[in-house]
Amino acid sequence: MSDKADYRTSNALVRKGLKFSQLRLLVALRDLGQIGAAAHQVGLTQPAASRLMAQLEELSGVALYTRHARGVVLTEAGRVLAQQAASTLQGLDLANERIGQLVRGARGLVRVGSVTGPSLELLLPVLREARLAYPEIELAVEVGTSDRLSDLLLNRELDFYIGRIPERADAGVYELDVIGPEPISLVVRLGHPLVRQDRLQLRDCLDYDWVTQPPGGLLRRTAETFILKQGLPLPKRVLGTSSTLFTLAMLNETNAIAPLARAVADFFIARGALGSRLARLPVAEDMQVGDFGLVRRAGEAVSPATERLLEMLRGRVAAAQKQ
Repeated sequence: MSDKADYRTSNALVRKGLKFSQLRLLVALRDLGQIGAAAHQVGLTQPAASRLMAQLEELSGVALYTRHARGVVLTEAGRVLAQQAASTLQGLDLANERIGQLVRGARGLVRVGSVTGPSLELLLPVLREARLAYPEIELAVEVGTSDRLSDLLLNRELDFYIGRIPERADAGVYELDVIGPEPISLVVRLGHPLVRQDRLQLRDCLDYDWVTQPPGGLLRRTAETFILKQGLPLPKRVLGTSSTLFTLAMLNETNAIAPLARAVADFFIARGALGSRLARLPVAEDMQVGDFGLVRRAGEAVSPATERLLEMLRGRVAAAQKQ
């Protein structure tokens, strides 16, 4: 069976006279729920927008929306067509961006996200190299949890991120290039009593305050599961925070203990970054979070500028794995 399109039967809506203005209007109507607001967004008068929608319903042969007291709502058929319209328009925008970058060279904005550890160990050095190698590329970085970064990716606010696919997400909408697991260390201030203790064991750490993610956070769940598997009780006093900066401040000012990505611990310990004076405790050194990687939207091409940054990241990962 041939894969070639049969142009006599395909593109039925286009052959009937489908217009891109109708697609733009339908997407705006889905997002705004009012004919007047949707018309304004796409630069039409309300009567013109009503005529376009009537023509689109005639072309498709089905009602695409219904009116109610506060505006309109799309029918099931309308939602199906609007979803495809949005995808088509986004694809054309990406094609236009790629064409422009092919003409101009690697330019444009690359929006990348990362969980905290890889942002310091992997992304930061690559961004330094990219600024020198491709000064025309503008970079925007978002650091957060994989759940947060996944939402931004699917909302098209990121081009890709370094992290994990959320546990309850539909894995089919992502592409993942696995990098590997993320080691975790227990970190304290340099003058902490446990730093000087001989034959330190994990149980010795449990009487101190701990600072980690709020309940349900991946890092917190990893640390708690590790402790329980050792047959030990969980720490009695835990302060939950999603802020790495606040965690570091608590470590510097108190005798608290924090499970942190080893890349984060090494970055601040080796450099004394932000004035920190920290130490890694020589316990639980096999604690690690599961595999992370480069996460993209499935089935979508990326811009030349994004592809160049991805190539640099893959190259750095490959070099590190050979060491």
